[in-house]
Amino acid sequence: QLMSKFTLPSLSGLGNIVLLLVINLVLTLAFLDQFINHDLPCPLCILQRMGFTLIGLMFLLNIRSGAQPAHYGFAILFAILGLSVSLRQVLLHVAPSDLGYGDTFFHLHFYTWAFVGFVSLIISIAILLIIPDRGTRSRHWFAQFVCLWFVLLLVGNVLSTLSICGLGACADNPLHYDGIEQLRQWLAK
Repeated sequence: QLMSKFTLPSLSGLGNIVLLLVINLVLTLAFLDQFINHDLPCPLCILQRMGFTLIGLMFLLNIRSGAQPAHYGFAILFAILGLSVSLRQVLLHVAPSDLGYGDTFFHLHFYTWAFVGFVSLIISIAILLIIPDRGTRSRHWFAQFVCLWFVLLLVGNVLSTLSICGLGACADNPLHYDGIEQLRQWLAK
């Protein structure tokens, strides 16, 4: 079958596109919170972003080159890692007197939403594994838009993390873009 920019993908292809779109929305919301509310992500938050990004990379591979069991397998493993990090952060702030870290969204902290997101992604990936694969590759204009958006978010996350942490360990509670300051000091030498 000839693929074009206007051919709609199969159900499994559509599932990959929709899940990559959801990951794009999650990462975009995290960036909006970072830049608009000046709420820098902590190291655990950065690891959760990395989990979503790595899962998104697997969906991107499915959309661009076709679904492979390894892509889904790695996506599940990345979701389990992200789920573990977000659960760790939830458990760090479970005490009644603890107000939690960072902003809330609908009265839940982002790391709690991340936990829900990773569980939902594992369930969604399992459903994609059940659906017959009739071709997940898509050159549809919307799929290309979602893929490009994801690549921009991936690059943005790398640059954001480098600007916050530099090449060393991230601060437990980052208040400044330490990586940018390290770069300034290095360039001044």
